[in-house]
Amino acid sequence: MTQQHLPALVIGNWKMNGSLTANTALLESLRRDIASFGHVNVSVCPPFPYLAHSVALLAKSPISCTAQNLCHEAVGAYTGEVSASMLADVGCRYVLAGHSERRGLFGDSSERVAAKARQALNAGLTPIVCVGETLAQREIGLTEATLAAQLLPTLAGLSIADLEKVVLAYEPVWAIGTGHVATAQQITSVLRYLRQLVADTTGADKVARAMPVLYGGSVNPTSAVWLAQLPEVSGVLVGGAALKAEDFSEICRSFGQR
Repeated sequence: MTQQHLPALVIGNWKMNGSLTANTALLESLRRDIASFGHVNVSVCPPFPYLAHSVALLAKSPISCTAQNLCHEAVGAYTGEVSASMLADVGCRYVLAGHSERRGLFGDSSERVAAKARQALNAGLTPIVCVGETLAQREIGLTEATLAAQLLPTLAGLSIADLEKVVLAYEPVWAIGTGHVATAQQITSVLRYLRQLVADTTGADKVARAMPVLYGGSVNPTSAVWLAQLPEVSGVLVGGAALKAEDFSEICRSFGQR
């Protein structure tokens, strides 16, 4: 399936890192560099306590904020959780759902991820639904089956209009934080499969072709150069390199100038 050309999307996931001082320095540097990024959409994912501060620092800037997680319910007695409407209220544009660390470390099931995506859409946020296989699953030929099991519950609960607002992110678990990046052939194959899965499941071929699908997994300035040349890659979900202003800016430029 041929993807329709869209502006690239580069998301910087800070995970559980940062401080008011460090965040200010990072975001001020990104604001200074933004003119050199080119035609690219850029967003950063601060931890919850820093979201409002980051939104304020990025005011009148094209850089947006993405939340790292959200609750699967809209409101209620869910101590420690944050709702989609709260995230929208403080100025978030996107929210991650189903990051591999949430699935693996915190037990987020694919059904729970589907509920989170639904809550995000209800609140006017764009959900970035993450999927990815472990090394063991890949080695025994279960990559596609794993991705389908992770994504199908989300697809089942969405209308065509909803699907037009969804972003997918492929993050092979074996490549996250390991320094190992999937090969161009592996990435191309999986991203084509994901778009075909959306088309076959929903019957919405045009939506599937236009759906942004990001790659995440040890993305750095060096790998971003060739990742940006892959037509199937709509952008990247960046981890550790997103905490370094110079590295993150280089990644943004690679995708903005392709």
